Amino acid sequence: MTVSLAEEAAISVRGLSHHYGERCALRSVDLDVRRGEILGLLGPNGGGKTTLFRVLATVCAPQQGSVRILGDDPGRDLAAIRRRFGVVFQHPGLDGLLSVLENLRCHGAMYGWTGREFDERAATVLRQLRLEARAHERVATLSGGLARRVELAKGLLHRPELLLLDEPSAGLDPGARREFMDHLTHLRDTEGLTVLLTTHTMEEAERCDRVGFVHRGEVVALGTPSELTATIGGDVVVIAAHDVDRMRVEVGERFGCELRLVDGALRLETPRGHEFVREVVEAFPGDIQSVTFGRPTLEDVFVHVTGQRFWDEASE
Repeated sequence: MTVSLAEEAAISVRGLSHHYGERCALRSVDLDVRRGEILGLLGPNGGGKTTLFRVLATVCAPQQGSVRILGDDPGRDLAAIRRRFGVVFQHPGLDGLLSVLENLRCHGAMYGWTGREFDERAATVLRQLRLEARAHERVATLSGGLARRVELAKGLLHRPELLLLDEPSAGLDPGARREFMDHLTHLRDTEGLTVLLTTHTMEEAERCDRVGFVHRGEVVALGTPSELTATIGGDVVVIAAHDVDRMRVEVGERFGCELRLVDGALRLETPRGHEFVREVVEAFPGDIQSVTFGRPTLEDVFVHVTGQRFWDEASE
């Protein structure tokens, strides 16, 4: 018997739509999260990723469409499915007056982990996340990076098959963010853990196995970081000019190309950016304020797909 990707997937979403009154937050979303991968949902506030996360975390039920988590329908046995995945929300869920171990003990009790079983599992999770030395320290005394690791320890305590993370590195400095992603990668490699995370950080997205761009309630692009950047045909050139509208027309006519006006600057994708930069500066020396070029990034892919800068959307 042939098994479909949807049946093999840790998460399978089909035709998911969600509205807040007349505002459409999700529009016929289809998405599969493969088992044993780290998939990042990348998008600015207002794109729909928070709503999608809330549905996948079973905080709210889908209004239209279907969601299967680890092969099961959450609508049939919600409690059983929740025992199979872990969730770390963006806002801290720790008691700062309790120690790291006491926070884990309270969380474990909700899953029936007590006594020796809890002690052994807590010791394993604390060792995995290098928190043994902090076990008896109050959470309020920990740095932001350490506190997020305690949140991760809570999410992993009951041995979930799937981990859902909402903006896991929010408020962390770049070093702590890289360390946090290193922990996730290690768990994926050693335990086969499946991870879905939301983010608005390009660096974090680049560390994921696959990235999905969420824009205006839709997943508008999905692939590995290298697959996504490969969709852009060459270098990305950005031109700032005194009169962008006139330059857009004149440069387009002179070089037979089409430039996009994005956030007050002209953008062009071209295979040999350094040559184009030299030629356009020579042709319009007094009209150009600045010009840059470089290899495409995930943010360039977002602009390519949506026609907007990453930060242009309104808050969700």
